[in-house]
Amino acid sequence: MILRSLIRRWDGLLPLIFVVLWALVGLVSLLWTPYALTDTDGYSVWAAPSAAHVLGTDGAGADIATWLMAGSATEFAIVVAVIALTAVLGVGGVALSVAHSARVRSVSVLVIDALISIPTVVIALILAAPAGASVLAVILACSIVYALNLMRVVRPAAAAAARSQYVVYARYKGVSEWRIFVQHILPQVMPSVIITVSHSAATAILAESGLTYLGIGVPAHVASWGQSLATAARFVTLHPATAIWPGLLITVAVIALNILGDAVRECADPLTNPLLRGDRTQEVKN
Repeated sequence: MILRSLIRRWDGLLPLIFVVLWALVGLVSLLWTPYALTDTDGYSVWAAPSAAHVLGTDGAGADIATWLMAGSATEFAIVVAVIALTAVLGVGGVALSVAHSARVRSVSVLVIDALISIPTVVIALILAAPAGASVLAVILACSIVYALNLMRVVRPAAAAAARSQYVVYARYKGVSEWRIFVQHILPQVMPSVIITVSHSAATAILAESGLTYLGIGVPAHVASWGQSLATAARFVTLHPATAIWPGLLITVAVIALNILGDAVRECADPLTNPLLRGDRTQEVKN
């Protein structure tokens, strides 16, 4: 029902088409690209778009389209990993912050409030210091920061749901805390979780680009949109056209993920999706 509602909306269908195409291009790049990433042509440095190089070449004579295709796979993997880790860490932190034990609840709230003020760049520096820049450092840095933000946003609503009468009754009946959270508290805050995670996915693309530009993100030998943009940015005053393509992809991806997240939240909420209300009414009748 959620997917059916999503494809009936322009703000759900168009971003979904972009994400599917993005994933397909990334999958194809694992098997085929116009050129190898290591292929360079010293006679075609900063070449304009042509039949041989559809989007032109960069300062090393490397094909821009090849690097953007390969970068789409890296970028998609980063986004998926950040979404998964943010959801797991964030929801787990929310569960601890509304636990029945006052000691666990107070300690978790104290830790969240203390860590949430640390910027993404600082966490990335801490993670990159032992082993250098890596995709894993970008994923972990973004996931930790975004999970803390998810806890901050969702915790008040979860705390309100934890004080409701049906939760009090479930605890009186001896139901486990984990089961109470999954069955009674999490469904109440799921719309907020969805919108926060979707915004985190969009922000992860910008964070990867920024961290890569600073030299603590994706390594130079790994293709990513942020890597292509960072390379082009060094010569943007001389060859501005080379920065257009990675910048355009990053902009469109961020906008698409934000719009898609809003649409998914509305489609997953029975208050705003009549199809879900109809399904639940029908289930009650049966």
